[in-house]
Amino acid sequence: MEFPVSLFRILAFLLLWILLCHGFGSDAQLLPESEVKTLRTISSKLKNLSWNVTRSSCIRGEGFSNQAFLGNQILRNVSCNCTSTLCHVTIILLKGLNVTGTFPAEFGNLTHLQELDLTRNHIIGQLPSSLANAPLVKLSLLGNRLNGSIPKEIGDIGTLEELVLEDNQLTGSLPASLGNLHGLRRLLLSANNFTGKIPDSFGNLKGLVDFRIDGNGLSGKIPEFIGNLINLDRLDIQGTSMENPIPSTISQLKNLTQLRISDLKGSFISFPNLTDMINMEELVLRNCLINGSIPEYIGEMNKLSTLDLSFNHLTGPIPETFQNLMKKKIDFMFLTNNSLSGEVPGWILSSKKNIDLSYNNFSGSTLASCQQSPVNLIASYPPAVNHQVPWCLKKDLPCSRKAEYHSLFINCGGTRLTADGHDYEEDLTTEGKSNFFSVSEKWAYSSTGVFLGDENADYIASNKLGLNVSGPRYYQNARLSPLSLKYYGLCLRSGSYNVKLHFAEIMYTNDQTFSSLGKRIFDISIQGKLVKKDFNIMEAAGGVGKNFTVEDKNVLVNGSTLEIHLYWAGKGTTAVPDRGVYGPLISAITVTPNFEINEGGLSAGVLAGIIISSCAVVIILVVVFLWMTGYICKKEVLDNELSGVDLQTGHFTLKQIKAATNNFDPKSKIGEGGFGPVYKGVLSDGALIAVKQLSSKSKQGSREFVTEIGMISALQHPNLVKLYGCCVEGNQLLLVYEYMENNSLARALFGNCMNDIFGLASINI
Repeated sequence: MEFPVSLFRILAFLLLWILLCHGFGSDAQLLPESEVKTLRTISSKLKNLSWNVTRSSCIRGEGFSNQAFLGNQILRNVSCNCTSTLCHVTIILLKGLNVTGTFPAEFGNLTHLQELDLTRNHIIGQLPSSLANAPLVKLSLLGNRLNGSIPKEIGDIGTLEELVLEDNQLTGSLPASLGNLHGLRRLLLSANNFTGKIPDSFGNLKGLVDFRIDGNGLSGKIPEFIGNLINLDRLDIQGTSMENPIPSTISQLKNLTQLRISDLKGSFISFPNLTDMINMEELVLRNCLINGSIPEYIGEMNKLSTLDLSFNHLTGPIPETFQNLMKKKIDFMFLTNNSLSGEVPGWILSSKKNIDLSYNNFSGSTLASCQQSPVNLIASYPPAVNHQVPWCLKKDLPCSRKAEYHSLFINCGGTRLTADGHDYEEDLTTEGKSNFFSVSEKWAYSSTGVFLGDENADYIASNKLGLNVSGPRYYQNARLSPLSLKYYGLCLRSGSYNVKLHFAEIMYTNDQTFSSLGKRIFDISIQGKLVKKDFNIMEAAGGVGKNFTVEDKNVLVNGSTLEIHLYWAGKGTTAVPDRGVYGPLISAITVTPNFEINEGGLSAGVLAGIIISSCAVVIILVVVFLWMTGYICKKEVLDNELSGVDLQTGHFTLKQIKAATNNFDPKSKIGEGGFGPVYKGVLSDGALIAVKQLSSKSKQGSREFVTEIGMISALQHPNLVKLYGCCVEGNQLLLVYEYMENNSLARALFGNCMNDIFGLASINI
């Protein structure tokens, strides 16, 4: 029986397929066994990979669980290069997957690996020198917890074009061997702990397009060889310990579109020559000790979108050429904290750009109110400016009325609430790029800056991570700023205050994910005095979600304004958990006085004056009343010896008085006034008395004496000392009163008051 040709062909095809899959073709396009073993070892050291690698993983797509999410932020991908006989892993992308574990040295055994990207994970350990064995073109380890130094062997990877080590905990000096990487295009080392100088060998990296060393402890001067890197498109040197001057060779970097240098140490310098940098899009020269005027040519940089020259010592007017910038691409211009002068041009005030001109020396009256323009002009005018200028434009923000406040409670970035027995005011304004906001001239804030890498990031933070934040509710939210944040207590009474600044880190997590790797560092000043340098909330509080209070118990307000300044000096991470989550952050502010507050009450001195004055007025009125009604002087004196006087009071004999005062013993004397001495005495029934004896020097006559007795005896009040009676014998004229021991302030004052009354009424006993 013959098989049809067609059927034979079908059977032959099936047999060939079986052989290819299970027979003589079993070694075609498979991973070498050694490579499978290496990948399995890597999988065992790095958690959350879920790799199940076999020799067929490349051709069947099994074992690597390849997938991609959210564009380029979260990726899981392993790619192979296969020939007719073998496959080799060439690309490993594990981005944003929160992979944990220790960095495997076995990556260096993948002798065909060209790209290794482990961005934003939680991998610990050191970089192994074995990586030099792999023909890497791109090595990106941004946002992990790698420590130790960079192995010098990395400089032997001649194929390397990108070395990205940002946001780790690497230490030591930069190896000079990196200068051997002639093909290197991107070298990103920001937010580590590198120290020492930039090696001179880096001048050989003429292919560099992107060079970033922000937030390290690198020192020394910015090297002259920086001018050799003529292909640079971006150069970031923010927040280091490096010194001036900015080398003149920087003028050779004509291809730069982004230049960021900040917080340099050393002496004053003039503005660097950037004449030929016509392609500049972002120019940041902040806190670089630059003095002199702003060059006119800056206004000719037609592609410029961000200009930050803040915190320098720039003088003179704003160049007229800046009017070109207002018409072009520029979105952000920060010139705050300089010494610029002249009038603020109208074309700036009418601009809808984000512009901060605060803290300069501008002249002229430009605004009718403090929140009329989107341009931040707070405290821009010197004291000599006429009084028509709004208060917010004057130096030190003086109170435009009587200073009346003595405390301040702000829930920064949150709603109104009550905590610790105080009512905290809400602070919900979402603006912060170049913003000044005030509340009834009671408090205000000024915010400056745009977040690097995310200009749309929020300026208010909330606890969106479900952290169990300890302490009052104001720790659930915060205000933050990418650069400078100032809070002001306005119209405060002069005196000493206790200032408490409340912090809690609520934008990072407390787990083993890349969201926990953020490192927020900023400076804190109160009344211009630095109280915390390189403050890190998490370190101070002992973790995220834990509160910490910075307290200054004796802050003096000599005028009427309290200033609290939080400043980002370029340190800390800027890319984890993502771009736009860094800079100063504060939860609440508590300001209380160290002096007693009298809310409408009267001091003891004032009270005494009022009581005594009131007594005098009352007595005058009573005397006038008694005189008009005939109570005074209605009785006649019968004879010169005053016998038979009909008085409305008791009568004592001289013998009784002498017995009571031990014959006017000097030891019994308790005082003396214009009328004569006063003695303390004890009557036979034990009653204590005070005896006033008319002095021989007194010019008071008998008739006046009798008149005064009549007047005093007619005055009866529970708060007035009681008159028991008198003694009139021979030439002795005596008054006997109730004796009053020291008692309450009110009784003592009324007693003093009566002493004055008696003198006022011309008794003068």
